[in-house]
Amino acid sequence: MLKNIPKIISPDLLKILSEMGHGDEITIGDGNYPSASMGKQNHVLRYDTLDVPTILDAILTLFPLDTFVDSAVFLMDKPSNIEEPPIWKIYRDILKRHSYDREIGLIERFDFYARSKISYCVIASGEAAIYANIILKKGIII
Repeated sequence: MLKNIPKIISPDLLKILSEMGHGDEITIGDGNYPSASMGKQNHVLRYDTLDVPTILDAILTLFPLDTFVDSAVFLMDKPSNIEEPPIWKIYRDILKRHSYDREIGLIERFDFYARSKISYCVIASGEAAIYANIILKKGIII
């Protein structure tokens, strides 16, 4: 047992977060995200019973976001005819609680897929919200 590690952080996820270096990225996909095919060249972890905000909040208790770039957080952009997904505000609130004060980047769907394919890890969640996919870029601890 370890102290101060969120209970939803599995040993596998803890190992992956520890292995990641500065600039490595982790993708958290919603329930519709093709996590298995995006993760063919990297690690894939299944968190099918959890939503993205729960996973995001837990990861950010341990994971420093990169401060040497304009944005260390990226969302899959929505089509222009769709209003901003409500989950994006939830993400902004979680990021704010974890002292993230930089821009959140928006990445076109197929560019997001390409970037996810080179993520260190893809987490498959059970998130039901659409456009809930998020990429985090690891920073350093100063």
